Amino acid sequence: MIELDRRLLLAGLSAGLVPQSALAAVAPPAIRLGPPHPFSFPSLVARAQKNATQPYKTPPQRAAELIKTVDFDAAQKIKFKPDHVLWPERPDPVSFFHLSRYSSDPVVLHTVDGGKAREVLYGADYFDYGATGLDQKMLSDLGFSGFRVMDGPGKPTDWLAFQGASYFRSSGQEAQYGASARGIAINTAGATAEEFPRFSEFWLESSGPVISIYALLDGPSITGAYKFDALKNASDNKGSVAMNVHCQLFFRADISRLGIAPLTSMYWYGENERRKAADWRPEIHDNDGLALWTGKGERIWRPLANPPQVMTNSFADINPKGFGLIQRDRDFANYQDDGAFYDKRPGIWVEPRGDWGAGAVQLVEIPTDDETHDNIVAYWRPDRDVHKGDSISLDYRLYWQNSEPAYPKSIAKVVATRLGRGGIPGQNPWPRDKHKFVVDFTGGPLMQMQQRYDVTPVVSASRGVVDNAYVVKVVGTDRWRALFDLKLEGNAPADLRLFLRLDNKTLSETWLYQYFP
Repeated sequence: MIELDRRLLLAGLSAGLVPQSALAAVAPPAIRLGPPHPFSFPSLVARAQKNATQPYKTPPQRAAELIKTVDFDAAQKIKFKPDHVLWPERPDPVSFFHLSRYSSDPVVLHTVDGGKAREVLYGADYFDYGATGLDQKMLSDLGFSGFRVMDGPGKPTDWLAFQGASYFRSSGQEAQYGASARGIAINTAGATAEEFPRFSEFWLESSGPVISIYALLDGPSITGAYKFDALKNASDNKGSVAMNVHCQLFFRADISRLGIAPLTSMYWYGENERRKAADWRPEIHDNDGLALWTGKGERIWRPLANPPQVMTNSFADINPKGFGLIQRDRDFANYQDDGAFYDKRPGIWVEPRGDWGAGAVQLVEIPTDDETHDNIVAYWRPDRDVHKGDSISLDYRLYWQNSEPAYPKSIAKVVATRLGRGGIPGQNPWPRDKHKFVVDFTGGPLMQMQQRYDVTPVVSASRGVVDNAYVVKVVGTDRWRALFDLKLEGNAPADLRLFLRLDNKTLSETWLYQYFP
């Protein structure tokens, strides 16, 4: 079972939004590079394929006992010196992360220019250790734990970071980190322990507005070669970050549950789970739902939940058009958090390229009682067995932005889900076996409609009885509200489905929900 400590394991990533130190004028390049060697993506693929025929080697630990002392507070105090960035004269300079207790495996970094790669040679003098009390002489041969792409020359903030296993993320349209992507997921919430392959080596290449990142994946069951082409603030994506991903995977062993294009996030509670609200803030989550665009063209919204036990739900599909973890609620008033700024957290959308065939988007929800754990995972699971000696090649695009790209204007979307006791307000006694569901929709054809009472909520439930279902327009807003009661016995979960219809026309996406009485 995954239970990653966001604040600690990804401490360096969060630090990207805090100034490293008072910035002076950018000095000439102070980074040290090794001798040039030929590099190409085909050669990286060949290396990954060869590695798959050899036993996995655990990465060597460097100054392990000393690195254990670099806890969250110490990691925040260690600052990369801004006059040591890679590519100081370009629009996308790169700085590097120090090793810590939570990211202790060093990675090898290279810069690529004209088909030649040069290793970025580590030096403890790249960092300002401030009041950590660490002896720089003891840190002379550590290596970096990852890197981040800065917002521009002399800027103290970043927009893209790779650190820890195969994790990476972007700050999206509103310069706020949230959910993470991963290179691969293996046996997430499965019968055996989850495996975390890691990017052990990177090659960085800057070409105009695009930064290309090549990565070598290595793990006990898998190897792989990745190419990421990342673009920030292009005019055609309205400030979002888009990334084309190509990967070629090779398998050292059989894998029972392979997760392609995995996304990892945090959900504690929202307006749909007020009973979980132990904190004073109204809502706490990086994303509030899983959005799906199926191969047949159906749009689906599944609000996230904090379940009583680990739950894995599968949404079977063939050649999906897209899926993602989205933060649709972007109203500060619903969070009241001026430190974490959950209202500004980006969504991450996966757009498959080519034929992905049959499989399922799987959603894993893990119970949590605070905001420091990544307890949500979503990924594509191919409908095929993966065996030792197999290989897979895949392409997809990732979007870090506020909403799903290219959402159709012909369909309304869900914007809120609320739960309460069933029956009629003021009814006495109220029916204890009924539960009320209230789902708000907006957009699409609903935007042009005046109040009317022939819009139909099409509701179904895996168990129990649905009654008192109707739809109204919320006075003074552009929202339409579907309400229904579910009469239910027992404590087993119930799966619910709802969409809006007028005559024979579908007006909205499909709302799916898993309710735990």
